[in-house]
Amino acid sequence: MVIIVKRRGHKEKFDERKIYASCYAACLSSHLDRKYTERVCEAVTKHIKSWIKNKKIISSSRIFKMVEKTLRKHDRDAAFMYKTHRDIS
Repeated sequence: MVIIVKRRGHKEKFDERKIYASCYAACLSSHLDRKYTERVCEAVTKHIKSWIKNKKIISSSRIFKMVEKTLRKHDRDAAFMYKTHRDIS
């Protein structure tokens, strides 16, 4: 089980659905096709899961950066939307 240390210091279990959901929202905000969005988000989620699988604890900031980097490989606009959404939330 991977533990995520959130920005305010509390900890929670890693939930891949959160990665998928935030990626999906960013892609839709970039007006990408839904089927393409699903493929991208599945790829991003799979990459993040494999990247953290041997870690016991990791910060949400590191995951955020890795999601942004991975998403940028698929679509720069979606990566921008992903990054700026966090800045305002």
